[in-house]
Amino acid sequence: MPTTEVDLVQNWLEQAVLGLGLCPFAGEHWRAGRVRLAVTSAACEQLLLEDLFAEVALLEATDPKLIETTVLIVTNLLHEFCDYNQFLDLADALIEQHDWDGQFQIASFHPQYQFAGTRVNDVENLTNRSPYPLLQVLREQTVSRALAEHPNPDEIPLTNIATLRSLSKERRQEIFGFLPET
Repeated sequence: MPTTEVDLVQNWLEQAVLGLGLCPFAGEHWRAGRVRLAVTSAACEQLLLEDLFAEVALLEATDPKLIETTVLIVTNLLHEFCDYNQFLDLADALIEQHDWDGQFQIASFHPQYQFAGTRVNDVENLTNRSPYPLLQVLREQTVSRALAEHPNPDEIPLTNIATLRSLSKERRQEIFGFLPET
């Protein structure tokens, strides 16, 4: 049973993201140990921005063969999805402010993630629901290359939704049991 924030996120990555194939590009980097899981205990948005800056700067300074991506686990802030969603604007501004636009991007995951046009409990929201608010820093070059090599990247969201819908309620509960709505 996972006991720490990192354990819980690692379990979610292995069971949901990799286990269900929700991200067809993540497995190689995960198996090679190039996914950094970092916890921030920032108590305000400014400190969180500083921690995010540090993670992006670390990626910029590190060979992708050593660290491909960082998942920043936010434990003390952004518990409400609307607050998290607003913070993403600040995260994007940070990327632009430091001329990292086109080099890095932020992927978003949250326990209450809800896509526009969906209801709270719609199964497709599970594709981006995680145990904690997460800010994943991706290298744009890697994302572009992965999308170019994938036979049909536009089908990924539809495949993910079909995969999640095919799971029994009990199996979804096993994988996403950390979420109160599942």
